[in-house]
Amino acid sequence: MSLSEVLQVISSLITEYKLWSSIALLVLVIVIREFIIKSIHKRAKRKGTDRRSTISTIRNLTNFLAFIAIFILWSDDIKDFALSIAAFTVAIILATREYVQCLLGFVYLSSTRTFSVGDWIEIDGAYGEVANRDWLKVTLLEVDHQTYSYTGKTLSIPNNRFVTQAVKNLNYLRRYASHTFSITVEPIKSVLPVKSYLLKRAEEYCAPFNDVATRYSFLIEKRLDVSIAGPEPDIQIQTNDLAHVVIAITIFCPTELAVEIEQKLFADFMAVWHEDEVDIPLEKEPEQNEIH
Repeated sequence: MSLSEVLQVISSLITEYKLWSSIALLVLVIVIREFIIKSIHKRAKRKGTDRRSTISTIRNLTNFLAFIAIFILWSDDIKDFALSIAAFTVAIILATREYVQCLLGFVYLSSTRTFSVGDWIEIDGAYGEVANRDWLKVTLLEVDHQTYSYTGKTLSIPNNRFVTQAVKNLNYLRRYASHTFSITVEPIKSVLPVKSYLLKRAEEYCAPFNDVATRYSFLIEKRLDVSIAGPEPDIQIQTNDLAHVVIAITIFCPTELAVEIEQKLFADFMAVWHEDEVDIPLEKEPEQNEIH
């Protein structure tokens, strides 16, 4: 048997019995290292020299060589194990990506401070008061944006939605709101006299809190750096696609009084429009000059 064949047999045995080969390699390295260290000790005693630095170097060198040898011996298995760990890590990330996105969303919300607990917000068509925040979700107490009252429903919105969706902070409109509603009627007669009457009635309903509304409106405009409707009532006459007359009424009032004032104005309109129970002062339109 030639030397190459012997080396091939030894290589196959080492590959097949890696554990025993590793143990044998460690034992061999330790035996050789201790033999060399003892020889150095004997020589140092005879010469009366200090060889501790040399011994330390030999220990570190043999440990490093043993580590490299074992790493090469197990390199294929280590590579497979690393690939398995990578695949497992990717699988874990894919399985928990929604949770990871929610955690990142929580970090985003905490850093930007878009809103806090107790604020009114709107996200993706959902209105509500922020009741709780945690690492995964934001809990809202749903609010009807038409009546500004709680619906009794609870909304749980994942934090990742706040990264991809626009969020409106409605906290400044929690006490006072620019409430707009409309009344649609058939164009059977002129609505201009009704407009003047409704505007007068709206001013009467808003008079008790007009001073506070003015200050609050100024505060909102100053903090948000925008102009908002109000505090004076406003009425616009429009038409829709069916050629009906649409009376759009906007009032700036406390949120708890918005629906009440809306119903009062609607009742006033119905009384005037259908039953003529209210005497409306008709305003004379200025005569147009004829063009010759």
